[in-house]
Amino acid sequence: MTTLRQQMIRAMQLRRFSPRTHESYLSVVEHFAKYFKQSPDLIPPGKVQDYLLYLLNERKLSASSCNVHANALQFFYSAVLGRPNAFILPPRKSEQRLPEILSASEVARLLAATKDLKHRVMLMVAYGGGLRLNEITHLKVTDIDSQRMLIRVEQGKGAQDRYTLLSRRLLDELRAYWMEYRPKTWLFPGNTPDKPVHESGIQKAMTLAKVRAGIRKQGGIHVLRHCFATHLLEAGMDLRTIQTLMGHRSIQTTARYTRISANRIRRTPSPLDLLVRPSPV
Repeated sequence: MTTLRQQMIRAMQLRRFSPRTHESYLSVVEHFAKYFKQSPDLIPPGKVQDYLLYLLNERKLSASSCNVHANALQFFYSAVLGRPNAFILPPRKSEQRLPEILSASEVARLLAATKDLKHRVMLMVAYGGGLRLNEITHLKVTDIDSQRMLIRVEQGKGAQDRYTLLSRRLLDELRAYWMEYRPKTWLFPGNTPDKPVHESGIQKAMTLAKVRAGIRKQGGIHVLRHCFATHLLEAGMDLRTIQTLMGHRSIQTTARYTRISANRIRRTPSPLDLLVRPSPV
């Protein structure tokens, strides 16, 4: 490990950044250095603008992804290199796009099309508990509380612990999975038992399941988290409870699902239907 990398890790630890942020920021700086083929501390701050334009125009990254890169590089120059006045482009406003939600029948088809037991259980955890991808990979065997029928999410986004739902059907699948794989620490271990499964493995399982199920809607594994919230809302669960289960800090983040709830939209009459029809002459 280089001295510069150690300094960056130390700076993030002092600010109590989450492990996810550690991984993300280190990756950004690593790719930044590879792009210019130089040690990052030797790259002038003005080059950051060129790099961000490359991400936007050539790699076609989303606004939110570019914001992560900008924030990571701003942190690197200010907190690690001691250049707080280094000019970085301000974050671009992220687009507000609504995800394509799978219907309940589409989710059922997706799970039925997933023949590998381990892959099916991972997708069921995503949908049944509303977990983020990183939260799925870092689940431990001890996080499954069958007595209280809860899943414990340790240090999720925002460095927060929370509990979410454990359905009876998912518990049955988890028990069958445990009998076959016998995981010890990580619920879903990777190629080596001491490390969790890589995120790409779950994403590939989701992509393959969609193809087999004939689902053409856009979105990866995170869509199942959106489906969890939307389907609960359509079933009548209140926003505050959904907020707690999802681990949202703000109720406004949860409230966006009211914009994609089909039941709420269908119950709203069109203004055209409210017009009084003129009497026939």
